[in-house]
Amino acid sequence: MSTTPVAEAVPAPRAALVLFDLDGTLTDPREGIVASLRFAFEAIAATAPDDDTLAACIGPPLADTFGKLLPDPTPERVERAIAFYRERFSETGWSENEVYPHVPGLLAAIGARGWRSHVATSKPTVFADRITRHFALRDHFGAVYGSELDGTRSAKGDLLAHILEAEAAHPARTVMIGDRRHDVEGAKAVGATSIGVTWGYGPRDELERAGADFVCDSAADVLACLESVLSVATGSGVGAAVGAS
Repeated sequence: MSTTPVAEAVPAPRAALVLFDLDGTLTDPREGIVASLRFAFEAIAATAPDDDTLAACIGPPLADTFGKLLPDPTPERVERAIAFYRERFSETGWSENEVYPHVPGLLAAIGARGWRSHVATSKPTVFADRITRHFALRDHFGAVYGSELDGTRSAKGDLLAHILEAEAAHPARTVMIGDRRHDVEGAKAVGATSIGVTWGYGPRDELERAGADFVCDSAADVLACLESVLSVATGSGVGAAVGAS
């Protein structure tokens, strides 16, 4: 898949804010997350599901994942599983990851238009920041917002509310881009526009059922939606050419 070229830089009001989920949206973390989940199951002597079932859990908070998949998901057992998961993930799992090929071009196009963009992920900030720096994505973002290791702001709605307050951003000029229903539901909870992307781990019907304002199959589609939404929300006329992704 080719990147999204930009014909020219088109300034837009800085009030526009674009938020990106990380896992399944900016990067494909399947290898590291699946291996770390499997490690956690083995460490607490639980039988792990197959790899595809584990991969389908990429995106939601870990407590939700283990609560759903463990045979006896007591709070103590879930907490132990999370600790073992993070043991492996913090050592090697975080780097077993790759950037989707079309993402750098999309981020460059957004930056050229003058829109602010931040990462908004349920993953702990310490890991999200490390990943974006390692894979040369960090310079595209003003900030990386994630959860705390104790689970604070792991719910997307809580995280987005925190970001809007911290950035003094207006929901009508904010767009959340992600691959799972949690991204869509979080955006709806704070009154922001949601764009679901189909190259990650949430199928199209999941995003549609959650009520995504747009569902996009390519970077070019995402950019076109952003231009439509943010030009209307800010009153700016955005008209740079968009290439196929």
